[in-house]
Amino acid sequence: MAHAAQVNVLAINTPLRVEHDKKRRQFSIRLNGSHDRAVLLYEYVGKKTVDLQHTEVPEAYRGREIAKHLAKAAMDFVVEEDLKAHLTCWYIQKYVKENPLPHYLEHVLH
Repeated sequence: MAHAAQVNVLAINTPLRVEHDKKRRQFSIRLNGSHDRAVLLYEYVGKKTVDLQHTEVPEAYRGREIAKHLAKAAMDFVVEEDLKAHLTCWYIQKYVKENPLPHYLEHVLH
């Protein structure tokens, strides 16, 4: 009996929902309801300072601006919570450079 191979494709009309797990200090997007997840990890390095450390999107889903949704959610969190942020992750550095919104820039530590 033949089994169909699972294809990692995001449906065109599937909205991406970013989930924020404050306990695990991560933002994530479940991809196609499967076990595949894109994640952005952060740590508190002070009472009101976070380090946005790492963004990871499974290889099969790269190039679809999924990390952009994670970066936006993380930066919006920094602003909403009135935190300061170290941008260790190269992708978040790129995101802020491409989206130099004043309310983001005033929260970024250089």
